[in-house]
Amino acid sequence: MEHLHMKHILQTVSVLEAVILRSFGPEGGQVLFTRDTGQAMLSRSGTHILTALQLENPIARMVVECVWKHSSVTGDGSKTFILLLASLLRMIHTIANKEPNVSSSYNSTEAAASAAARHLADKLLAFALKDLDDLIAVEVVPYGCCISWEDFTAKKQTPTHANSHIKNLLAPFFHTRLGFAHCDFISDLTCQLLNNWKFKNESPSFCLQFLDDNFPALHTTVSGFPISTSRLIEGQVIHRDFATPCLRIDRQPIKAVVFTGSLHPKLFNTGEVLGLMDKRSIVDFSAWSVKALECIIENLKTLGVSVLVSTVKQSPAVLSLATQAEMCLVECVSEEEISLFAQLSGSTPVSDCLTIEPKHVATLAFCRPVLLGAHRYVHVAFHDSEDRTTFKPCSLVICASGEGQTEQYVRAFRDAIHVLLTTWEPIHVTAASKTTLQSHKFTSLDKYNQTDRTTYTPPSIYPPHKCVYEPGCMIPVGGAFEFLLSRALLSDSVSDHTGVGIPVSQLLAKALLSVPRQIYSHSPRHFLQTQTRVMSFTQNHSRPFSLVDKQEPNTNPVQNEGPPGGSKPNLHCCRKGDMLSKAFTSDLGLESVSCKYQLLLAVLQCVTSLLRVDAMLRTHTVLHSKSCRLTNISWKDTEGEAED
Repeated sequence: MEHLHMKHILQTVSVLEAVILRSFGPEGGQVLFTRDTGQAMLSRSGTHILTALQLENPIARMVVECVWKHSSVTGDGSKTFILLLASLLRMIHTIANKEPNVSSSYNSTEAAASAAARHLADKLLAFALKDLDDLIAVEVVPYGCCISWEDFTAKKQTPTHANSHIKNLLAPFFHTRLGFAHCDFISDLTCQLLNNWKFKNESPSFCLQFLDDNFPALHTTVSGFPISTSRLIEGQVIHRDFATPCLRIDRQPIKAVVFTGSLHPKLFNTGEVLGLMDKRSIVDFSAWSVKALECIIENLKTLGVSVLVSTVKQSPAVLSLATQAEMCLVECVSEEEISLFAQLSGSTPVSDCLTIEPKHVATLAFCRPVLLGAHRYVHVAFHDSEDRTTFKPCSLVICASGEGQTEQYVRAFRDAIHVLLTTWEPIHVTAASKTTLQSHKFTSLDKYNQTDRTTYTPPSIYPPHKCVYEPGCMIPVGGAFEFLLSRALLSDSVSDHTGVGIPVSQLLAKALLSVPRQIYSHSPRHFLQTQTRVMSFTQNHSRPFSLVDKQEPNTNPVQNEGPPGGSKPNLHCCRKGDMLSKAFTSDLGLESVSCKYQLLLAVLQCVTSLLRVDAMLRTHTVLHSKSCRLTNISWKDTEGEAED
């Protein structure tokens, strides 16, 4: 057993911080890893860098797991997570060592400091869960802007419309992930993808969650080409080639059927087959099997089917009969692609080939081969229907010079979807206020899966909490969130103090400033100038609730003042969003307020969990399952298992 103290945890986190700082901020570079095999990996993603480390320290693995869980939900903030975590631990360590009258209760000074640090971390988390959301809603949100999903999905976009705000949100995200050269191009490509996949009468959470769930089937990677050749193509790309000769299909419309198994009929079990083989020869049984398969092919021809899609590999007899019937066969298709195909076409996959009905037949606009890079795939498109009026099914082709770069771009695209999902659907909701998706008339989605889309609850690793601001809240990047919240925390009077008389709000405020200080580490004077501009701006605009309603101007002065009783008004848009951006020397873009808020809660929870660890127990034998009883294990068996 190895006892852990505060200094051990701080040393471990400081090592992770040293790795992350090399790629932090807009001026950060990429980190190059080399594996034992000689393969090189180049990345700026904090989660990718941390998970690539070969860590033996259990505390370090615990921190990386917390970062990974947070990043998998919000899509961003992994490097800031480590930076804030290290800053908070340093301040807690300093204050805990100054805690008065602790040696009288504990024999060890280090044990006393660890207990004081644990108590201080609990106070910080309790304060954040109680008051932090109110401070953000009152002191931070009004200085940004809130964009509604209706504005973003509007058909006519103007430079002042939400589409430009979405690009301003995505551009700095891609800048810190992929560099400055292609961030604008990738942001535009992401906006085009979102504009094509907008469902009628659906909440943004459903649209973004649909993209996230089907992203493996919606993108195709191509190595050996520049990123500027990435594009959107109509319809769906099935990442398999035709198993039969691809014949030109002149019949319109093209009809297809999806099979989840073999086309051979399953009429008999093993006993019946053996009994039949006693009466007839194997040749007669094979002839019957081929005859039954021919009947299935004839049934498909009667339904006008010319494309067969299968999840398994078919037999040579199926390939031969499909070729004779001039049917195109695609086999070994993944479950993700089958699911997307069924949702977009409105058809139902066939599990029993003897019961093929019209509901199993999908109608396609075209089915043809497509060459992407060095691979040939199957490219399909779907006929437009009356219900499909607001979205255009498309696939994303991601190009890069090498496989490592291609994987990096894929991670960035998917994390960008997580950021947008977190921005428009804050996860701090109670069970009674879960977002219920409205049912619509899009029959192709309703037919395939009705139960999975009735309600949507974003995944959360945080406790249920009230939502204090409207979805779509953004703030200028470059430290605006940290400067504003730090100012609010320093001016906030909290009765709960530490042992040395420092409020926990001030402790959190000082830790927050470590983020912009690191952003402007190349120019400390720039940090002070930006902080002065933001503070001067907030002093000159001391009334944060002079908001502009985007929908209709309200002429009632009583309603414009907000609801009575001190409750927060409905924040829609703010005059100060553009003015606050002028406090920065350059327009760096926007970032999500919801992602920042969830990041703070995740860091404080990680601090509390780390400081509750008292000791590490190192095991040298294989751990037994819960079903094994200690009394049934002999010393001889234990020694043998240890050697194994």
